[in-house]
Amino acid sequence: MNEQMQATLANLPHKPGIYIYKDAQGTILYVGKATSLHSRVHQYFQAGADLSPKNRALVSHIESIEYIVVGSAIEALILENEYIKRHQPKYNVRLRDDKNYPYIKVALTENFPRVYRVRSFRQDGNRYFGPYTNAGAVDATLDLLNKIFPFRTCRYDAAGWAPPHPLPPAPSAMERGSERRGAVQRAQAAIPPGEWKPKLLPRPCTQYFIHRCVAPCVAKASREEYDAIIKQVILFLEGKHEAVLDDLRVAMAAAAENLEFERAAALRDRLDAVEQLLAKQKIINTTSTTDQDVIALASEDDETCAQIFFFRGGKLAGRETFNLKGTREASAGEIMASFLQQFYSQAPAVPGEVLTQHEPDDAADLQAWLRERRGGAVALTTPRRGDKVRLVEMVAQNAKEALEMERIRWLSDTQKTALALQELQEALNLAAPPHRIECYDISNIQGTANVGAMVVFENGKPKNSDYRRFKIKTVEGANDYASHQEMLRRRFKRMAHTPDDTTLAEIITSETGGEAVPADSFQAMPDLLIIDGGRGHLNADLAVLDDLDIHIPIIGVAKEDHGAIGEHEEIYQPEQPDPLVLPRGSQGLYLIQRIRDEAHRFAITYHRQVRSTKTFTSLLDEVPGIGPKRKKALIQHFGSVRAIAAASIDELVAVAGMTRDAAAKVKEYIGAKESKPTEGEI
Repeated sequence: MNEQMQATLANLPHKPGIYIYKDAQGTILYVGKATSLHSRVHQYFQAGADLSPKNRALVSHIESIEYIVVGSAIEALILENEYIKRHQPKYNVRLRDDKNYPYIKVALTENFPRVYRVRSFRQDGNRYFGPYTNAGAVDATLDLLNKIFPFRTCRYDAAGWAPPHPLPPAPSAMERGSERRGAVQRAQAAIPPGEWKPKLLPRPCTQYFIHRCVAPCVAKASREEYDAIIKQVILFLEGKHEAVLDDLRVAMAAAAENLEFERAAALRDRLDAVEQLLAKQKIINTTSTTDQDVIALASEDDETCAQIFFFRGGKLAGRETFNLKGTREASAGEIMASFLQQFYSQAPAVPGEVLTQHEPDDAADLQAWLRERRGGAVALTTPRRGDKVRLVEMVAQNAKEALEMERIRWLSDTQKTALALQELQEALNLAAPPHRIECYDISNIQGTANVGAMVVFENGKPKNSDYRRFKIKTVEGANDYASHQEMLRRRFKRMAHTPDDTTLAEIITSETGGEAVPADSFQAMPDLLIIDGGRGHLNADLAVLDDLDIHIPIIGVAKEDHGAIGEHEEIYQPEQPDPLVLPRGSQGLYLIQRIRDEAHRFAITYHRQVRSTKTFTSLLDEVPGIGPKRKKALIQHFGSVRAIAAASIDELVAVAGMTRDAAAKVKEYIGAKESKPTEGEI
């Protein structure tokens, strides 16, 4: 620690504020907030401090410390968020591309307000809805809204289409601070009513004739009628669908009573359109009448998916998905707190209740800040039981699925996978980008249900038809090295045999079909082998390839913890004493991780299947006269070996295919072991 940092630490005030860590080049590494700057910053530099790997890596790069004192913890939270958005520090959790999220704007400061997409949110008297993560979805929503609610989409100055509104006696909370609206209203109010002259257009545009605008530009609709449409748009975007339907029914009845049958028919069609739209939506009801946001996370490596569901009036009104960067080794509470700060700092509205999957760090300060943002009470809770927990679990499942879809989208991006393969060629010194990559992994529990898995990627994309599963046959106990060797030997010996050779005819199944695979399916030579393991696994598998005289590029991949430096992936290569470490943002590293994770998933899935099968059939295998059909019938009827052991002779005989003699043998072999259940039996 240099003298400047020591002096800064010694003079830190016991006041709220933000602290800023910088590296030798002056780049901001991390921005944090604190109720007491002195106490919080000293926690990073105390001797023997129990820091996470991420914070140890951060401290090792800090060369200077700056801080800003503010008046309260809430002010510190706001200032911290501004710095994170502006500087995107490497060690902070941050929304990815958060400045570009679109909003739907209802331009209340305009005459005859428009509804359109914008890229920023301002406190200017207009209504904003969002942020949304998909601009295409926003445009589709606007198109749908315009089909149901015929508002104008043109950019004409509409000041002369209807007499001006009288100037209100005092601005509302929403209008406060809107200089533009105040100026427009003052100018309109200054015009004497008798001197106002309409400035209408000569004819309506096509939007009127296709029933997507009520044409206030030619006085086909009054200001009051148009404002009623905009009110319905706002209610709809707020998720208050029942209020929209009620307004339409009342207006339709009034039009019919006044013999305005054409207007009543138009309102009827609009009512039908809203009802049909709501009927297609998946409506999830909650018992709460308070507006709720429910937030959950799913994390993998350096990325986290945050899913937020919006419940309005007890019904699901919408949802959004956000991706966060810089979450490697960050705690769930830290990630949740960072997301809440960054999302609600740019959200137009805060609901009365926010449910979170994990309790955020500094929850009390966050809740106070949310109350200030809303201008009313906000309940920030992490439910532990009841219906609210089930809501959070539903959102968490959706977050997990969204993260998986993000992975699939990456794999389907041809440009990214091509770049990843090119990076692997250069980093591993290959003759060409690897076309076919095979990855191997072992799965067992203390040596039981020992299985192996092989996954195949071609051109950077999974080839599921070539996935293979191996039951390890010759290895006793938990010996990953020997299990890897058996798997590779069985896989590559098949390349030396013709399709008719059945001397090594193991039953190796594909993930989807579950059928025997002919030997010639292994004839494709991979361009790169990836082993899930370190130097020892690599050397063990190299011995097998040398015995078979097969020369294929091979690497081992393992995640290693290096203390203050943090965790990172290390790539082990033959004849290279030091492991290769690719940059964290490398597309090649991302592809290796995805392939390794897929092999691990495939191996775990097969291991669970084998373990489950062994659990249900181990004792029944010992019973003479009980073949596969009878075993299947018994398990389907009773559900477990323990239930079979507890059954009477008559109950066993009642199972299809069972005889009294067979039932007696089952009781003899299994009933006697009822008090000593097989390990793992359910």
